[in-house]
Amino acid sequence: MDAHAFKVTHTDAEWRAKLTPEQYQVMRNHGTERPGSCALLYETRQGVFSCAGCDTPLFESTLKFESGTGWPSFNDPLPGSVENTEDRSFGMVRTECHCATCGSHLGHVFPDGPPPTGLRYCINGVALNFNPAE
Repeated sequence: MDAHAFKVTHTDAEWRAKLTPEQYQVMRNHGTERPGSCALLYETRQGVFSCAGCDTPLFESTLKFESGTGWPSFNDPLPGSVENTEDRSFGMVRTECHCATCGSHLGHVFPDGPPPTGLRYCINGVALNFNPAE
């Protein structure tokens, strides 16, 4: 991911100024928020979830579901909005997902979601903004 040129870039100081400390830890240092700690887990209105780092629309609320994990979960991102990389941290192999526009870490994707995709995009709520439908 580091070698990839993203459309939106910032210096480390700019990222620190733009994001809260928790967002910075999650989005720029590949951290994870505490399960159940983000209000967006409970968001049920119609709308779009976007990247907190660059405002790129990432997930439609119609594809959000309750996974019981403590993090917002989605079946599928909007086309071209999310990229995946292999994550070998903590002695396991997982698929990390990050914003295709700015490279910010969002969470991980797992093959245990409901139909139609069978995928569960497990996303840190602090990495998202919610824009309700008008």
